[in-house]
Amino acid sequence: MRIDRSVIAKHVVQRSRFFAALVPVASLEAMEEVLKERRRACRQANHHCWACRVRDTDGTLREASRDDGEVGHPGRVLLEVLRKYDLEGALVVSRVFGGVKLGVGGVSRAFRDAAEKVVAALAAGRER
Repeated sequence: MRIDRSVIAKHVVQRSRFFAALVPVASLEAMEEVLKERRRACRQANHHCWACRVRDTDGTLREASRDDGEVGHPGRVLLEVLRKYDLEGALVVSRVFGGVKLGVGGVSRAFRDAAEKVVAALAAGRER
């Protein structure tokens, strides 16, 4: 299913704030513009991790993800969420550090929970 509109959700874990955004994109090359927009929207964020799934003109599904220096491979975690729901588009989660280290597992869980929250918001908008 293609992401047809932008959706944003906020998730808080031990004072760290995670801003998750699902964004429609046409190509992997368009991710740079999406990241610029997310960096402008979340200026305080230390990391902007992302995953993207898009189809080429020949119908081939292309995937990519980036951790942006964050521990726990959150880019891969975000890509797993897109695959789980068979979504095509971009998923970006920006983290504003709250002063408490979450550890590798905690970071992965927090990014996954933020991604699940924004996917739920997308689904809720379609049910209306």
